[in-house]
Amino acid sequence: MPSEPTEVNTAGPVMSKPTVLLGMSGGVDSSVAALLLTEQGYDVQGVTLQVWEPEDADAVVTKKWEERGCCKVGLARHVAQRLGIPHEVVDTRETFRKNVVDDFIDGYLSGTTPNPCVRCNERVKFGMLYQLAKARGIDFVASGHYAQVLPVDEGVGLFRGADGKKEQSYFLYRLPAAWLPHILFPVGHLQKTEVWKRAEELDLPADEMKESQEICFVTQGDYRTFLAAEAPQALRPGPFLDPEGRKIGEHRGIAFYTPGQRKGLGIALGERLYVKEVNPETNAVVLGRAEDLSRQTCTVQDVNWLADALPETLDHVDIKYRYASPAVSGRVQQQTAGTLSIEFQEPQQALSPGQSLVLYQGDRVLGGGIIQPFERHGISTVLRETPERSNPTCS
Repeated sequence: MPSEPTEVNTAGPVMSKPTVLLGMSGGVDSSVAALLLTEQGYDVQGVTLQVWEPEDADAVVTKKWEERGCCKVGLARHVAQRLGIPHEVVDTRETFRKNVVDDFIDGYLSGTTPNPCVRCNERVKFGMLYQLAKARGIDFVASGHYAQVLPVDEGVGLFRGADGKKEQSYFLYRLPAAWLPHILFPVGHLQKTEVWKRAEELDLPADEMKESQEICFVTQGDYRTFLAAEAPQALRPGPFLDPEGRKIGEHRGIAFYTPGQRKGLGIALGERLYVKEVNPETNAVVLGRAEDLSRQTCTVQDVNWLADALPETLDHVDIKYRYASPAVSGRVQQQTAGTLSIEFQEPQQALSPGQSLVLYQGDRVLGGGIIQPFERHGISTVLRETPERSNPTCS
């Protein structure tokens, strides 16, 4: 991609505008991003990546386009026409299926829980947009995510969005550092209330601008319904065990139980029990009391680092291992290339292999990786957790 965009020179001959390829999901955030970019003088080209279901009038779909969490082509097209910018739809369903949906299913079947939104941003949304922009000689890629790319000593870095309730840097930590100088987040410095106010200028139908509260490809029921339909082999009954390994009941399949889960267990032993661990090797689900769910250490692999260099030790770093939970303090030590040892200042609940653990220094994203399986004395187990039910990633 070009190292520097061209700019408008008002003092001399007019040069071409800086160009930007904007991912337009049809949501309010990417729609306002389009508005802001045009106001800032960019030559904007809108792209909607079709990742799951078609929107043809004769196609059979599980939800109307107004109700889906992403790929609202009709709304994206409306905004593009309103702003007078070109818009196109790019079919990325095969790439999405292989790199996000299949990865999601395989993770659950193997006892881990990959975060589909993290994988989508890395492998599909920004991956595809960046490739398209590079092939077309476009200066920047943009989205409506609540994050910021800001100057640092060594160039630029990824930072939290200004709105603490909406910020989405957790889902973006796997972007290659080399891409950051070419990425724009036009709404990242705004509060959501400001974004809604600007959205009024685009004549968007209020009843069709609901924010996504689900995984975009889980269009019927919850993720368990999706797994049962897409992977019938997940329906594999096995034993419920107590922490000592004694059988206390039978489950329907490890993919349908998550750490911290209390409802739907069908176990009545006179005390409140939670899913503590799952073990794909023995097809067992271990139950325990709330105090049994804590861990103070974990190992992280497949690390992506966004700062200057990955140091051997980081003390007093902020750690997020679940999007919806606040960051906690801890210590990070590099074991081998691409492997980190994490020690939390206080014990944490239901750490989950397959989920992302993201490291922060203040508001800056340092990097992160994937939590690895645990080994317990006596019972070899793997912990998992429910994917975030509120993933505001379609921007």
